[in-house]
Amino acid sequence: RSRKIQIRNIPPHLQWEVLDGLLAQYGTVENVEQVNTDTETAVVNVTYATKEEAKVAIEKLSDHQFENYSFKISYIPDEEVSSPPPPQRSRRGGHSSRERGSSPGGSSQPKQLDFPLRMLVPTQFVGAIIGKEGLTIKNLTKQTQSKVDIHRKENAGAAEKPITIHATPEGCSEACRMILDIMQKEADETKSAEEIPLKILAHNSLVGRLIGKEGRNLKKIEQDTGTKITISPLQDLTIYNPERTITVKGSTEACSNAEVEIMKKLREAYENDVVAVNQQANLIPGLNLSALGIFSTGLSMLPSTPGARGAAAATPYHPFALPEQEVVNLFIPTQAVGAIIGKKGQHIKQLARFAGASIKIAPAEGPDASERMVIITGPPEAQFKAQGRIFGKLKEENFFNPKEEVKLEAHIKVPSFAAGRVIGKGGKTVNELQNLTSAEVIVPRDQTPDENEEVIVKIIGHFFASQV
Repeated sequence: RSRKIQIRNIPPHLQWEVLDGLLAQYGTVENVEQVNTDTETAVVNVTYATKEEAKVAIEKLSDHQFENYSFKISYIPDEEVSSPPPPQRSRRGGHSSRERGSSPGGSSQPKQLDFPLRMLVPTQFVGAIIGKEGLTIKNLTKQTQSKVDIHRKENAGAAEKPITIHATPEGCSEACRMILDIMQKEADETKSAEEIPLKILAHNSLVGRLIGKEGRNLKKIEQDTGTKITISPLQDLTIYNPERTITVKGSTEACSNAEVEIMKKLREAYENDVVAVNQQANLIPGLNLSALGIFSTGLSMLPSTPGARGAAAATPYHPFALPEQEVVNLFIPTQAVGAIIGKKGQHIKQLARFAGASIKIAPAEGPDASERMVIITGPPEAQFKAQGRIFGKLKEENFFNPKEEVKLEAHIKVPSFAAGRVIGKGGKTVNELQNLTSAEVIVPRDQTPDENEEVIVKIIGHFFASQV
């Protein structure tokens, strides 16, 4: 018996959130990792907090029917569990290789993060890209000093195949340009297409910041490069595919120029997320960071950094011997309420079950209220998961200007006699808190305590800042 189980035969179109909710019914899920496979159905490895929970999950989920698919489940032997955690939930069938280059490798110079360029190319051009005896691809990798993976076995019979390019930003762009040239030349010779569009794959959590508020970033790239850019809809995302397709139409030259700008935005968003996670790992030692692996589609793609790995292996964060129920009121834009609740309340129910918290949305204070209060009740880890998912959802649905990050206001109550301690002598403590976490902390001095002799402390900031 072990804490780790493998689930096979998962339908490829099953949403991650549905699976998360299902797994969370049987215990505390520490990690979910998608296994690369050439099969049409998905395979995941799941680590539970205890062997007993894994046993219950195996009993309950064996032959669990989802539509016409029947789950197949087995234990993964314990010795594999004790090895360092693998990168969480790798990308669609390809290599999750984002973890490379994430640690400084002993040198004081921070190493540049490896953020690969992922492209989709029509299957009929794969042969031309590889070339006779692989000469074309060898020449391309040599010239651009890149590593190029063509995932030929993936999605058998599909009209398009993914290509992953690992290189410097300049190397990725040069390799992309050469691939576009090869495809255009092949298309001209076979007269199979007039103009080949460029298709870039990007993880959904980064796409909102590429689009920009009211689509400004995309419009600017289109204007600057003379291209037409479209992005596949959110509905196309499945458990097997957390990526959106960015389609760029225009001349080869114009598409290449657009690729540089698109990747610049995606890389910037990704690097901001990595910094945020590392900050979190350092500031709350012992917080179970492996929870990150499943609460947000985006952060599950982050590399295993030495800091995060150390924290993930630690015991879950419980400042009290028994996890105490905490109440946090989080304020979200009124127009985002529907996205949080989901169709027939499905999303909020799954979220509550997954996080192990009670989540309620308070009625609007008036017809013109710009914000609604979400009341979250649960122990620290449940708060962390529930709030993380809400922040992630708002970013995903593009409710915020990507430059700002998603910033929300949270209210927590403290005993009125302790409010002075939070402020500190001459405001020293509250200032230190703000400098350390980058969150704004407001303790209104003229508050009248409520019936429990408590007053509200307001925290305003992005997810990691407010959690810290």
